Amino acid sequence: MAFGVVEGEADADLETLIVAEIAEHPFGPIEFTGRRWALSDVRLLAPILPTKVVGIGKNYAAHVAEMGGRAPTAPVLFIKPSTAVIGPGDAIRLPADANRVDHEAELAVVMGGVVRDVARDRALATVLGYTCANDVTARDQQEVDGQWTRAKGHDSFCPLGPWIETELDPSDATVRAELDGTLKQDSRTSQLIHDVATLISYVSHVMTLLPGDVILTGTPAGVGPMSAGSTVSVTVEGIGTLTNPVTSR
Repeated sequence: MAFGVVEGEADADLETLIVAEIAEHPFGPIEFTGRRWALSDVRLLAPILPTKVVGIGKNYAAHVAEMGGRAPTAPVLFIKPSTAVIGPGDAIRLPADANRVDHEAELAVVMGGVVRDVARDRALATVLGYTCANDVTARDQQEVDGQWTRAKGHDSFCPLGPWIETELDPSDATVRAELDGTLKQDSRTSQLIHDVATLISYVSHVMTLLPGDVILTGTPAGVGPMSAGSTVSVTVEGIGTLTNPVTSR
Protein backbone atom coordinates (compact mmCIF):
# COMPACT_ATOMS: atom_id res chain seq x y z
CA MET A 1 0.00 0.00 0.00
CA ALA A 2 1.18 3.51 -0.76
CA PHE A 3 0.00 7.06 -1.28
CA GLY A 4 0.10 8.39 -4.81
CA VAL A 5 -0.77 11.41 -6.94
CA VAL A 6 -3.17 10.98 -9.85
CA GLU A 7 -1.74 12.79 -12.86
CA GLY A 8 -3.94 14.13 -15.65
CA GLU A 9 -6.76 16.54 -16.33
CA ALA A 10 -9.85 16.38 -14.13
CA ASP A 11 -12.15 15.70 -17.09
CA ALA A 12 -9.79 13.21 -18.79
CA ASP A 13 -10.72 9.63 -19.61
CA LEU A 14 -9.84 7.53 -16.54
CA GLU A 15 -7.95 5.11 -18.79
CA THR A 16 -5.39 7.84 -19.54
CA LEU A 17 -4.62 8.75 -15.92
CA ILE A 18 -1.35 7.84 -14.20
CA VAL A 19 -0.61 7.31 -10.50
CA ALA A 20 2.80 8.49 -9.26
CA GLU A 21 3.87 6.95 -5.94
CA ILE A 22 4.65 9.27 -3.01
CA ALA A 23 7.69 8.40 -0.93
CA GLU A 24 5.97 8.76 2.45
CA HIS A 25 2.69 10.63 3.04
CA PRO A 26 0.83 13.63 1.60
CA PHE A 27 1.25 15.88 4.66
CA GLY A 28 4.04 18.37 4.03
CA PRO A 29 6.46 18.54 1.08
CA ILE A 30 5.86 15.64 -1.30
CA GLU A 31 8.66 13.51 -2.68
CA PHE A 32 8.10 10.88 -5.36
CA THR A 33 9.69 7.43 -5.55
CA GLY A 34 9.77 7.45 -9.35
CA ARG A 35 7.37 4.51 -9.58
CA ARG A 36 4.33 5.16 -11.78
CA TRP A 37 1.36 3.04 -12.88
CA ALA A 38 -1.70 3.38 -15.06
CA LEU A 39 -4.72 4.13 -12.87
CA SER A 40 -6.47 1.10 -14.38
CA ASP A 41 -3.73 -1.13 -12.96
CA VAL A 42 -4.06 0.20 -9.41
CA ARG A 43 -6.59 -0.78 -6.74
CA LEU A 44 -7.80 2.39 -5.02
CA LEU A 45 -8.23 2.08 -1.26
CA ALA A 46 -9.85 4.66 0.99
CA PRO A 47 -7.75 7.77 0.25
CA ILE A 48 -7.17 8.43 3.96
CA LEU A 49 -7.50 6.54 7.25
CA PRO A 50 -8.54 9.24 9.73
CA THR A 51 -8.24 9.10 13.49
CA LYS A 52 -11.85 10.29 13.51
CA VAL A 53 -14.66 11.19 11.16
CA VAL A 54 -16.74 14.14 12.36
CA GLY A 55 -20.21 14.16 10.85
CA ILE A 56 -22.47 17.16 10.52
CA GLY A 57 -26.20 16.54 10.74
CA LYS A 58 -29.09 18.63 9.44
CA ASN A 59 -26.99 20.90 7.23
CA TYR A 60 -29.24 21.19 4.15
CA ALA A 61 -32.63 22.81 4.73
CA ALA A 62 -34.41 20.50 2.29
CA HIS A 63 -33.05 17.43 4.08
CA VAL A 64 -34.10 18.83 7.45
CA ALA A 65 -37.61 19.30 6.02
CA GLU A 66 -37.82 15.78 4.59
CA MET A 67 -36.86 14.37 8.00
CA GLY A 68 -39.49 16.49 9.73
CA GLY A 69 -37.05 18.57 11.78
CA ARG A 70 -36.00 22.16 12.30
CA ALA A 71 -32.88 23.78 10.92
CA PRO A 72 -30.29 24.10 13.70
CA THR A 73 -28.76 27.42 14.70
CA ALA A 74 -25.35 25.77 15.20
CA PRO A 75 -23.76 22.73 13.52
CA VAL A 76 -24.92 19.36 14.85
CA LEU A 77 -21.91 17.08 15.44
CA PHE A 78 -21.57 13.31 15.63
CA ILE A 79 -18.66 10.89 15.32
CA LYS A 80 -18.18 7.92 13.01
CA PRO A 81 -15.38 5.53 14.06
CA SER A 82 -12.37 5.06 11.81
CA THR A 83 -13.36 1.37 11.49
CA ALA A 84 -16.40 2.48 9.47
CA VAL A 85 -14.17 3.74 6.63
CA ILE A 86 -14.00 1.76 3.39
CA GLY A 87 -12.79 2.67 -0.09
CA PRO A 88 -14.08 2.65 -3.66
CA GLY A 89 -15.53 -0.69 -4.71
CA ASP A 90 -15.64 -2.04 -1.15
CA ALA A 91 -18.97 -3.45 -0.02
CA ILE A 92 -21.36 -1.63 2.27
CA ARG A 93 -22.49 -4.47 4.53
CA LEU A 94 -26.02 -4.27 5.86
CA PRO A 95 -26.37 -5.32 9.52
CA ALA A 96 -28.80 -8.16 10.19
CA ASP A 97 -30.52 -6.13 12.91
CA ALA A 98 -31.23 -3.07 10.74
CA ASN A 99 -34.45 -2.86 8.73
CA ARG A 100 -33.62 0.30 6.79
CA VAL A 101 -30.15 1.50 5.79
CA ASP A 102 -29.97 4.78 3.87
CA HIS A 103 -27.45 6.38 1.52
CA GLU A 104 -26.34 9.93 2.33
CA ALA A 105 -24.17 11.62 -0.31
CA GLU A 106 -21.76 14.22 1.08
CA LEU A 107 -18.74 16.38 0.40
CA ALA A 108 -15.96 15.33 2.79
CA VAL A 109 -13.18 17.61 4.02
CA VAL A 110 -9.74 16.11 4.73
CA MET A 111 -7.62 18.05 7.19
CA GLY A 112 -4.02 18.86 6.37
CA GLY A 113 -2.50 19.40 9.82
CA VAL A 114 -3.15 19.80 13.52
CA VAL A 115 -6.02 22.29 13.81
CA ARG A 116 -7.32 23.79 17.05
CA ASP A 117 -9.43 26.91 17.61
CA VAL A 118 -8.97 28.12 14.04
CA ALA A 119 -10.78 31.29 12.97
CA ARG A 120 -13.30 30.97 10.18
CA ASP A 121 -11.33 33.25 7.85
CA ARG A 122 -8.28 30.95 8.13
CA ALA A 123 -10.13 27.64 8.16
CA LEU A 124 -9.85 26.68 4.48
CA ALA A 125 -6.06 27.06 4.62
CA THR A 126 -5.95 24.09 7.02
CA VAL A 127 -7.49 21.69 4.46
CA LEU A 128 -5.48 19.07 2.57
CA GLY A 129 -8.32 18.47 0.14
CA TYR A 130 -11.79 17.09 -0.47
CA THR A 131 -13.32 13.73 -1.33
CA CYS A 132 -16.70 12.06 -1.79
CA ALA A 133 -18.40 10.37 1.14
CA ASN A 134 -21.45 8.26 1.85
CA ASP A 135 -22.66 8.73 5.42
CA VAL A 136 -24.46 5.38 5.53
CA THR A 137 -27.12 5.34 8.24
CA ALA A 138 -29.31 2.63 9.79
CA ARG A 139 -32.38 4.83 9.94
CA ASP A 140 -34.49 2.58 12.16
CA GLN A 141 -31.67 2.30 14.71
CA GLN A 142 -31.25 6.07 14.69
CA GLU A 143 -34.93 6.52 15.51
CA VAL A 144 -34.97 3.84 18.23
CA ASP A 145 -31.77 4.95 19.97
CA GLY A 146 -32.49 8.67 19.96
CA GLN A 147 -28.81 9.31 19.18
CA TRP A 148 -26.68 8.38 16.21
CA THR A 149 -23.63 6.39 17.28
CA ARG A 150 -24.87 2.88 16.51
CA ALA A 151 -26.85 3.91 13.43
CA LYS A 152 -23.85 5.57 11.78
CA GLY A 153 -20.98 3.61 13.30
CA HIS A 154 -21.25 0.13 11.79
CA ASP A 155 -18.25 -1.26 9.95
CA SER A 156 -18.40 -0.20 6.26
CA PHE A 157 -20.73 2.76 6.97
CA CYS A 158 -18.27 5.45 5.79
CA PRO A 159 -17.20 4.95 2.17
CA LEU A 160 -14.63 7.58 1.09
CA GLY A 161 -13.01 8.21 -2.29
CA PRO A 162 -12.13 7.82 -5.02
CA TRP A 163 -9.26 10.20 -4.18
CA ILE A 164 -8.55 13.53 -2.50
CA GLU A 165 -8.89 16.61 -4.72
CA THR A 166 -6.56 19.34 -3.46
CA GLU A 167 -7.71 22.18 -5.72
CA LEU A 168 -11.48 22.24 -5.21
CA ASP A 169 -13.57 25.33 -4.41
CA PRO A 170 -16.07 23.87 -1.92
CA SER A 171 -18.45 26.82 -2.02
CA ASP A 172 -20.66 25.64 -4.90
CA ALA A 173 -20.15 22.06 -6.06
CA THR A 174 -22.84 19.60 -7.12
CA VAL A 175 -23.44 16.65 -4.75
CA ARG A 176 -25.37 13.69 -6.18
CA ALA A 177 -26.27 10.11 -5.27
CA GLU A 178 -27.44 7.40 -7.66
CA LEU A 179 -28.88 4.05 -6.61
CA ASP A 180 -28.73 1.41 -9.33
CA GLY A 181 -28.34 4.19 -11.89
CA THR A 182 -31.35 6.21 -10.69
CA LEU A 183 -30.68 9.73 -9.42
CA LYS A 184 -31.78 10.05 -5.78
CA GLN A 185 -29.98 13.11 -4.41
CA ASP A 186 -29.01 16.24 -6.32
CA SER A 187 -28.00 19.52 -4.70
CA ARG A 188 -25.11 21.95 -4.38
CA THR A 189 -22.80 22.86 -1.51
CA SER A 190 -23.99 26.46 -1.90
CA GLN A 191 -27.14 25.20 -0.17
CA LEU A 192 -25.29 24.21 3.02
CA ILE A 193 -26.76 25.89 6.09
CA HIS A 194 -23.27 26.13 7.61
CA ASP A 195 -20.52 26.39 4.99
CA VAL A 196 -17.24 24.48 5.01
CA ALA A 197 -15.16 27.20 6.66
CA THR A 198 -17.73 27.60 9.42
CA LEU A 199 -17.78 23.85 10.04
CA ILE A 200 -13.99 23.58 10.31
CA SER A 201 -13.79 26.49 12.72
CA TYR A 202 -16.69 25.22 14.82
CA VAL A 203 -15.37 21.65 15.09
CA SER A 204 -11.85 22.85 15.87
CA HIS A 205 -13.19 24.79 18.86
CA VAL A 206 -14.69 21.54 20.18
CA MET A 207 -11.90 19.07 19.46
CA THR A 208 -8.41 19.07 18.00
CA LEU A 209 -8.36 17.94 14.39
CA LEU A 210 -5.37 15.86 13.31
CA PRO A 211 -3.82 15.40 9.86
CA GLY A 212 -6.11 13.19 7.80
CA ASP A 213 -9.17 13.67 9.98
CA VAL A 214 -12.39 13.97 7.98
CA ILE A 215 -15.39 16.27 8.34
CA LEU A 216 -18.58 15.17 6.57
CA THR A 217 -20.42 18.34 5.63
CA GLY A 218 -24.00 17.03 5.59
CA THR A 219 -26.33 15.40 3.10
CA PRO A 220 -28.97 16.97 0.85
CA ALA A 221 -32.57 15.83 0.45
CA GLY A 222 -33.37 12.53 -1.22
CA VAL A 223 -31.89 10.05 1.25
CA GLY A 224 -33.38 6.59 0.94
CA PRO A 225 -32.96 2.89 1.64
CA MET A 226 -30.49 0.54 0.01
CA SER A 227 -30.83 -3.23 -0.30
CA ALA A 228 -28.42 -6.10 -0.81
CA GLY A 229 -27.48 -6.43 -4.46
CA SER A 230 -27.74 -2.72 -5.18
CA THR A 231 -24.97 -0.34 -6.19
CA VAL A 232 -24.74 3.20 -4.84
CA SER A 233 -22.65 6.03 -6.31
CA VAL A 234 -21.81 9.43 -4.84
CA THR A 235 -20.56 12.13 -7.22
CA VAL A 236 -19.14 15.51 -6.21
CA GLU A 237 -18.45 18.00 -8.97
CA GLY A 238 -14.73 18.58 -9.39
CA ILE A 239 -13.77 15.38 -7.57
CA GLY A 240 -15.29 12.31 -9.23
CA THR A 241 -17.50 9.37 -8.35
CA LEU A 242 -17.37 6.96 -5.41
CA THR A 243 -19.15 3.67 -6.13
CA ASN A 244 -19.87 0.83 -3.71
CA PRO A 245 -21.88 -2.40 -3.92
CA VAL A 246 -24.32 -3.21 -1.14
CA THR A 247 -24.36 -6.67 0.45
CA SER A 248 -25.78 -8.42 3.49
CA ARG A 249 -23.42 -8.93 6.41
